[in-house]
Amino acid sequence: MPPALVLYNGAMEVAFRCPSCEKTGRSPLDEETTGITCASCGQVCCVPEEAVVEQSVSRCVICRSHDLFLRKDFPQRLGVVIVVVGSLASCYAWYRHQLFLTFGILFTTAAIDVLLYLLVRDAVVCYRCGAHYRGCDEGEEHTDFDLEVHERYRQEAARQETTSGAGVDSENLSSRD
Repeated sequence: MPPALVLYNGAMEVAFRCPSCEKTGRSPLDEETTGITCASCGQVCCVPEEAVVEQSVSRCVICRSHDLFLRKDFPQRLGVVIVVVGSLASCYAWYRHQLFLTFGILFTTAAIDVLLYLLVRDAVVCYRCGAHYRGCDEGEEHTDFDLEVHERYRQEAARQETTSGAGVDSENLSSRD
């Protein structure tokens, strides 16, 4: 399958939630990146040497997990809004006894959905911390979303929250510079 046309055509970057202050941030990412600094609290997450190779990510640079998956880099809520608006518009056209308009709206909604699917690139996402990697090559090592793996990490996070309270992973954090 040919690569999708790119709606995001920038350098590779990571969007993450800081393990220290829980605020979201973005940071450019390449092979030379040694640390990712939170803009809010200044905490630095050290990047493992083998995590970023060329334009590909082999493991999460925030939590160091190897479990990553591919998903479309498109807001899911916007996709749901498009489908709901198309469905409501077709229901109204059906109510007004406009049969051709009803099916025209449904087919147009489906065409928009297919077009967005073809135009939007994939993003690599970490199961454990939810970090999003944009602008990287989709490697063979990443698969589509797996509910079993997601549930394992969700239950692990719930256990950590009940036993420790905050559950900050200090293994990957270094002091402020």
